[in-house]
Amino acid sequence: MDFLKKFKNDPVLYAAWTLAFISAFFVRPDKSYLDYIDFRSLGILWALMVVIQGLKENSVFEKIGQLLMNKVDMTWQLCAALIFMCFFGSMLITNDVALITFVPFGMLVLKSCKREDLMIPVIVFQTIAANLGSMSTPIGNPQNLYLYGTTGMSLIDFVSYMLPYTIAAALLLIACLFIIPKKNETVQVDSGLSVVTKFGSKIQIIIYGALFVLALLSVLRVLPWYIMAIIVLVVVGGMDFKILFRADYLLLLTFIGFFIFTGNMARIPSFKEFLGGVTSGREFTVAVIASQFISNVPATLMLSGFATNFKELLIGVNAGGLGTLIASMASLISFKFYTASYKEKQSSYILYFTIANVVFLLVFVALHLFRTMSYSITISTVFQALRAWRA
Repeated sequence: MDFLKKFKNDPVLYAAWTLAFISAFFVRPDKSYLDYIDFRSLGILWALMVVIQGLKENSVFEKIGQLLMNKVDMTWQLCAALIFMCFFGSMLITNDVALITFVPFGMLVLKSCKREDLMIPVIVFQTIAANLGSMSTPIGNPQNLYLYGTTGMSLIDFVSYMLPYTIAAALLLIACLFIIPKKNETVQVDSGLSVVTKFGSKIQIIIYGALFVLALLSVLRVLPWYIMAIIVLVVVGGMDFKILFRADYLLLLTFIGFFIFTGNMARIPSFKEFLGGVTSGREFTVAVIASQFISNVPATLMLSGFATNFKELLIGVNAGGLGTLIASMASLISFKFYTASYKEKQSSYILYFTIANVVFLLVFVALHLFRTMSYSITISTVFQALRAWRA
């Protein structure tokens, strides 16, 4: 029933399959449809979702959060811990899971220490932190996992390209701590705060940890993805069968819908020429703009078939997760958590969220332009030096 309820309330899924069905009238279904689907990305994404849900079920992430809360004394330290749990956590457990885990945790902590006035800024910066922290690794979010697998780039190449943006994001988030109201006041987190009712099974945590390592090996192309997926299916199915149903199958269906749509469109010469002409050489700009209206995961799937510079597309869809509330679907998770308790302040949240995201987006656009210009100047200088040397 919960699955059907989510299905009915998933506009992105509807859009993906509506486009897929419409495109099927132009390109009739045939055996080539199977070639559209990136089974490797879907298999790894499914396995990661299952394993991370298993760790979450065992309260691993909440326990880490509680341990960090025992170390804070001042308001800015509390805010920093809540925000950077999302930033660093999203690198390994994805931006969605980081927000699902740490936003409710943060709300409970802020209530316990009588600092509900910080609820909006902390949740907004937690959301930005999760979206930006996740961009630094191939497993941080679905678009990264897909592009990493599709392009065949190395881990070093991926991390080194994203590193300047990750550092910039961390510095911006640190700067945001200075605007926290009464940041230097002492704060007392209730030692009796019951966030984790029970810690999980140590044996299960070890097994899920081992499965997570296997999933990482598949991401790094050390272990074939299908062998890893079979191991996860058998082990989790035998140990904790219900966890297999906790994966986000609607997201996987959304991916398949967009795979069919983009695959069909690439077989229509006029459309391929048009979208290729719009996208090629402008991947960053087109990705940022498209993400504001259809969110960054669908934008990635739609544009990847027509892009020529995948690194530009990579940073474009990650930076594009900033901006509007739907630019990253993960942002809606925080919004729903907040409005469930503070519906009367919904407009205040949206206003603060939009201003903060636009500021971050503008900084990232400026950083990207500076990096691109610096690279162009460097290349130009090298060519001029070579020509002078030959002369």
